[in-house]
Amino acid sequence: MTSTVDPNITMRELLVQLPGAQRALFRKYHIGGCSSCGFSPEETLAQVCARNENLDVDEVIEHIVASEEAERAMQIDPRDLAERIGRGEKVYLLDVRTREEYNAVKIDNAHLFTQELMQEIQSNWPRENLFVIYDHQGTRSLDAAAYFQGHGFENVKSLRGGIDAWSVDVDPKLPRYHLETTDPWRQANNPVVGQPLRLPTNAWQAERLPYNSDKQND
Repeated sequence: MTSTVDPNITMRELLVQLPGAQRALFRKYHIGGCSSCGFSPEETLAQVCARNENLDVDEVIEHIVASEEAERAMQIDPRDLAERIGRGEKVYLLDVRTREEYNAVKIDNAHLFTQELMQEIQSNWPRENLFVIYDHQGTRSLDAAAYFQGHGFENVKSLRGGIDAWSVDVDPKLPRYHLETTDPWRQANNPVVGQPLRLPTNAWQAERLPYNSDKQND
């Protein structure tokens, strides 16, 4: 598996090939989580490793690939989720976007994440039922899913592609949108689709739960 990633790949290309690479780098090496530990899209992975205490690039690649595989196992495809809901399977839906996004467009029967709901979830929600977390495009929800998985929820999933993919693959009546941003990395790497929304930090970040990094805002 490690041979599929060239140490001289640019960070832009790496994040296209393995979208979870930035989370993997931040979690283990504290790389790419904020402006002080960030990287340029045109830097190579080898260059990033070299200027971060000469990290072993092969070890870093192995970690990135393993993390990507773990993330894939934690995701659920929008069509798969729709089929389970259609069959009447008990599914808990948690929306970790901002209240403004939630009020603008949401999946039916989804709960907006709040600190109060967080306490209710940990106290009262069954840990064995399917528990699906979604955000705008499937980034922040992975962090939230990992958090709940670590707290004993046996069947927690992140919706692959977020509500944006749901509107494409399942319910085209849901309007698509994009978040306005001044971050040049996000402007260069996120397609502009749908109506713009100028919004504050998403709900998962606002509650100051684990992995609260400004570079990974979804």
